[in-house]
Amino acid sequence: MPDLDEDLRQAVRHFWRTRQSQATRQGAAPDRDRGARGAVTGGKQMDGFVRVVRDRLIAARVPEASIATDTCIELPGWFRAEKQWDLLVVHGGELLAALEFKSQIGPSFGNNFNNRTEEALGSATDLWAAYREGAFRPSARPFLGYLMLLEDCDRSRTPVKVAAPHFPVFPEYEGASYQKRYAILIEKLLRERLYDGTCFLLSTAASSTTGTYTQPHPELTFAKFITPLVAHVAARCLNNCP
Repeated sequence: MPDLDEDLRQAVRHFWRTRQSQATRQGAAPDRDRGARGAVTGGKQMDGFVRVVRDRLIAARVPEASIATDTCIELPGWFRAEKQWDLLVVHGGELLAALEFKSQIGPSFGNNFNNRTEEALGSATDLWAAYREGAFRPSARPFLGYLMLLEDCDRSRTPVKVAAPHFPVFPEYEGASYQKRYAILIEKLLRERLYDGTCFLLSTAASSTTGTYTQPHPELTFAKFITPLVAHVAARCLNNCP
C-alpha cells in the first residue's frame, strides 16, 4: 500500500505532539500524571489516524460527503440513546462503517485498561443490538473497526500479577504485561466478530520527532485493518450510487 508507513509515522508524530501541546497549554507538563489527564481532556490526538483512513477511502472513490469525522458522528444505540463514533461512512441512506480510534498512555495502566476493555465491549454490543433491532434499516451489516495505540514503556512491558482468590484466570493472562493484555483483548474482539477489523500499535513518547511505531501482533496490523475496510465500503458505494 503506497506510502502507508510514512502516513502512519505522520499520524504517530501528530499524536505525541498534540498531547505535548495540550499538556503544556494546561500548565501540567512537569507532572506527568496531571499532564496525561490534561492531554486526554483535550481530544483530537488520534486525528492523524482518522485522516489516514479517510484519505484511503476517498482514494478508493468513496464520496467525501459520505464520510463523517467531526460532525454528524452519532449513531443510535440499543442500551443508550446514541453514541459518537470517530469515523462513520453513511452512503445512500445506509450505514457502511463505524470506527473507533483509542489510545492509552502511562503511567496508570491498570484501571485504564479495564475501562478501555469495557468501552470496546460495550460499544460493539450496543451497536450490534441496535443493528439487530433495525436501527440502521435498510443497511446491510456494517463494518465495525477498532484501533488502539498504546505507549511502549517499561510499565506497559512489565508482567502484571493477577488476583484469583476464588477461581483461576485463563492461562494466557498469567504474567502478561499490559502490552500482552491489549494484544489478547484486541485479538479476541476480532475473533469473536465483535469487530470486523482491529489494529494494535505501540509507540514511545520519543516518537514525536521520529514517528516510530511497531505492530507487535501479525493479525492486528494497520494494513489488515484498512484493506478489508476499504474493500467493503468501496464495493457497497459502487453498488449503491444515489
